[in-house]
Amino acid sequence: MTQSVSFWFDVSCPFAWMTSRWIKEVEKVRDIDVTFVPMSLSVLNDGRDIPESYAHKMEANWGPARVFAAVADQEGAAKVDELYTAMGTIVHVEGESGKTGYGAYNDVIARALEQVGLDADYAAHADDEGGQAEQSLRRYHQEAQDLVGDDVGTPVVKLGDTAFFGPVITRLPEGEEAGEIFDAAVRLSQYPYFFELKRSRTEAPQTK
Repeated sequence: MTQSVSFWFDVSCPFAWMTSRWIKEVEKVRDIDVTFVPMSLSVLNDGRDIPESYAHKMEANWGPARVFAAVADQEGAAKVDELYTAMGTIVHVEGESGKTGYGAYNDVIARALEQVGLDADYAAHADDEGGQAEQSLRRYHQEAQDLVGDDVGTPVVKLGDTAFFGPVITRLPEGEEAGEIFDAAVRLSQYPYFFELKRSRTEAPQTK
């Protein structure tokens, strides 16, 4: 039976990126139907007292997230998936991550849209503060928060009827190993009283 998976992401997040590449590996070895949905660390931190350097990163992250929301509204999940792979590769593999300030990702957005054959006009949503795309982004983000709470970041993964923050991984499992980790996550999700496993990270995501 096909396993339904919903995956909320912020393209700027290296942890979400690594987990998403695991899910793409799982697609090769398990019968799953994945829907990628935008959420936003900028929305999550909106109005919070955060360090200035991190606040400047949140300013930059609004742009891509709004664009993903517009694409989700108008093109559907398949194109969101395709755009996430394209833009995430530029950001995390080609070294365009960690930008600061409003509009910092505009060139990345334009390149990714061109790669996947989407209308360049989608890029205009990046700087449309308070516009329809941002309203949709906040709605998508709230869907994730309603499932897991507002004290976690990205990714949020829903397996069947249960959603969690994570899993957080720093290296990419491939092939059957990816499938076995997925099986374990599904089994945990089926127990209604399981909430979390956690340990201190010893390395950053190995995205390149």
